[in-house]
Amino acid sequence: MPRLVGINHVALEVASIDEELDFLERIFGPLQLRGRSQEMAFVDLGDQFLALFRGRRQRADDGRHFGLVVDDKEAVRARLDELGIEELPGRFLDFLDPSGNRIEVVDYREIQFSKAPEVLRGMGLDGLEKSRSALAELREKGLVG
Repeated sequence: MPRLVGINHVALEVASIDEELDFLERIFGPLQLRGRSQEMAFVDLGDQFLALFRGRRQRADDGRHFGLVVDDKEAVRARLDELGIEELPGRFLDFLDPSGNRIEVVDYREIQFSKAPEVLRGMGLDGLEKSRSALAELREKGLVG
Protein backbone atom coordinates (compact mmCIF):
# COMPACT_ATOMS: atom_id res chain seq x y z
CA MET A 1 0.00 0.00 0.00
CA PRO A 2 1.28 3.52 -0.74
CA ARG A 3 1.71 5.79 2.27
CA LEU A 4 1.11 9.50 2.64
CA VAL A 5 4.45 11.25 3.21
CA GLY A 6 3.62 14.95 3.48
CA ILE A 7 2.28 17.98 1.69
CA ASN A 8 4.13 19.29 -1.33
CA HIS A 9 1.95 22.37 -1.73
CA VAL A 10 -1.35 24.03 -0.94
CA ALA A 11 -3.34 25.61 -3.80
CA LEU A 12 -5.50 28.66 -3.13
CA GLU A 13 -7.95 30.50 -5.31
CA VAL A 14 -7.44 34.26 -5.01
CA ALA A 15 -9.21 37.23 -6.57
CA SER A 16 -5.94 38.87 -7.65
CA ILE A 17 -2.41 37.46 -7.81
CA ASP A 18 -0.89 40.93 -7.34
CA GLU A 19 -3.11 41.75 -4.36
CA GLU A 20 -2.38 38.41 -2.68
CA LEU A 21 1.40 38.68 -3.16
CA ASP A 22 1.36 42.25 -1.84
CA PHE A 23 -0.70 41.17 1.19
CA LEU A 24 1.68 38.30 2.02
CA GLU A 25 4.76 40.51 1.55
CA ARG A 26 3.37 43.17 3.89
CA ILE A 27 3.12 40.50 6.61
CA PHE A 28 6.06 38.19 5.89
CA GLY A 29 8.51 40.37 3.97
CA PRO A 30 9.98 39.63 0.53
CA LEU A 31 8.71 36.40 -1.00
CA GLN A 32 10.72 33.94 -3.03
CA LEU A 33 8.71 32.91 -6.11
CA ARG A 34 9.18 29.61 -7.98
CA GLY A 35 7.20 30.97 -10.88
CA ARG A 36 4.69 33.63 -11.80
CA SER A 37 2.18 34.49 -14.53
CA GLN A 38 -1.01 36.56 -14.72
CA GLU A 39 -3.05 33.51 -13.68
CA MET A 40 -0.83 31.94 -11.00
CA ALA A 41 2.13 32.36 -8.66
CA PHE A 42 4.13 29.85 -6.65
CA VAL A 43 5.51 31.08 -3.32
CA ASP A 44 8.60 29.10 -2.27
CA LEU A 45 8.61 27.69 1.28
CA GLY A 46 11.91 25.80 1.08
CA ASP A 47 10.97 22.27 0.04
CA GLN A 48 7.25 23.13 -0.23
CA PHE A 49 5.25 25.89 -1.88
CA LEU A 50 2.04 27.85 -1.81
CA ALA A 51 0.28 27.87 -5.20
CA LEU A 52 -1.94 30.88 -5.88
CA PHE A 53 -4.50 30.70 -8.71
CA ARG A 54 -6.55 33.68 -9.92
CA GLY A 55 -10.30 33.13 -9.85
CA ARG A 56 -11.81 32.88 -6.37
CA ARG A 57 -15.25 31.27 -6.75
CA GLN A 58 -16.09 30.43 -3.13
CA ARG A 59 -17.41 32.58 -0.32
CA ALA A 60 -15.08 33.49 2.56
CA ASP A 61 -13.88 30.54 4.63
CA ASP A 62 -15.16 29.92 8.14
CA GLY A 63 -13.74 26.67 9.50
CA ARG A 64 -11.89 25.62 6.36
CA HIS A 65 -8.32 26.88 6.59
CA PHE A 66 -4.67 26.08 6.02
CA GLY A 67 -1.78 26.48 8.42
CA LEU A 68 1.37 28.43 7.64
CA VAL A 69 4.42 27.57 9.72
CA VAL A 70 6.57 30.52 10.80
CA ASP A 71 9.74 31.01 12.80
CA ASP A 72 8.07 33.50 15.18
CA LYS A 73 4.29 33.45 15.63
CA GLU A 74 4.26 36.44 18.00
CA ALA A 75 6.11 38.55 15.44
CA VAL A 76 3.31 37.74 12.97
CA ARG A 77 0.70 38.73 15.58
CA ALA A 78 2.50 42.06 16.09
CA ARG A 79 2.75 42.62 12.32
CA LEU A 80 -0.98 41.93 11.82
CA ASP A 81 -1.71 44.47 14.55
CA GLU A 82 0.60 47.06 12.92
CA LEU A 83 -1.14 46.58 9.58
CA GLY A 84 -4.64 46.67 11.06
CA ILE A 85 -5.39 43.13 9.87
CA GLU A 86 -8.09 41.63 12.07
CA GLU A 87 -7.15 38.53 14.06
CA LEU A 88 -10.12 36.16 14.07
CA PRO A 89 -11.57 35.10 17.43
CA GLY A 90 -10.48 31.78 18.88
CA ARG A 91 -7.46 30.17 20.47
CA PHE A 92 -5.35 30.19 17.30
CA LEU A 93 -3.74 32.99 15.30
CA ASP A 94 -6.11 33.08 12.32
CA PHE A 95 -6.92 35.83 9.84
CA LEU A 96 -8.45 36.18 6.38
CA ASP A 97 -6.54 37.14 3.26
CA PRO A 98 -8.12 39.64 0.81
CA SER A 99 -9.90 36.77 -0.99
CA GLY A 100 -11.43 35.31 2.17
CA ASN A 101 -9.02 32.39 2.59
CA ARG A 102 -8.62 31.63 6.30
CA ILE A 103 -4.96 31.39 7.32
CA GLU A 104 -3.81 29.88 10.62
CA VAL A 105 -0.28 30.71 11.74
CA VAL A 106 1.68 28.18 13.80
CA ASP A 107 5.15 28.44 15.28
CA TYR A 108 7.70 25.92 13.98
CA ARG A 109 9.16 25.49 17.48
CA GLU A 110 5.80 24.40 18.94
CA ILE A 111 4.60 21.75 16.48
CA GLN A 112 5.80 18.33 15.37
CA PHE A 113 6.15 19.35 11.69
CA SER A 114 9.87 19.34 10.88
CA LYS A 115 12.12 20.41 8.06
CA ALA A 116 15.34 18.55 7.31
CA PRO A 117 18.41 20.34 8.72
CA GLU A 118 19.70 20.95 5.18
CA VAL A 119 16.42 22.65 4.22
CA LEU A 120 16.43 24.85 7.33
CA ARG A 121 20.05 25.81 6.62
CA GLY A 122 19.19 26.65 3.00
CA MET A 123 16.33 28.85 4.24
CA GLY A 124 18.63 30.66 6.67
CA LEU A 125 16.86 29.09 9.67
CA ASP A 126 19.52 26.65 10.90
CA GLY A 127 19.27 27.89 14.53
CA LEU A 128 15.54 27.16 14.77
CA GLU A 129 14.91 24.52 17.44
CA LYS A 130 11.87 22.64 18.68
CA SER A 131 10.26 23.20 22.09
CA ARG A 132 10.30 20.39 24.68
CA SER A 133 6.65 19.61 24.02
CA ALA A 134 7.18 19.37 20.24
CA LEU A 135 10.22 17.13 20.79
CA ALA A 136 8.16 14.94 23.14
CA GLU A 137 5.50 14.51 20.43
CA LEU A 138 8.18 13.59 17.91
CA ARG A 139 9.85 11.14 20.34
CA GLU A 140 6.50 9.50 21.11
CA LYS A 141 6.15 8.73 17.40
CA GLY A 142 9.75 7.53 17.12
CA LEU A 143 10.68 10.41 14.81
CA VAL A 144 13.61 11.74 16.89
CA GLY A 145 16.06 10.14 19.30
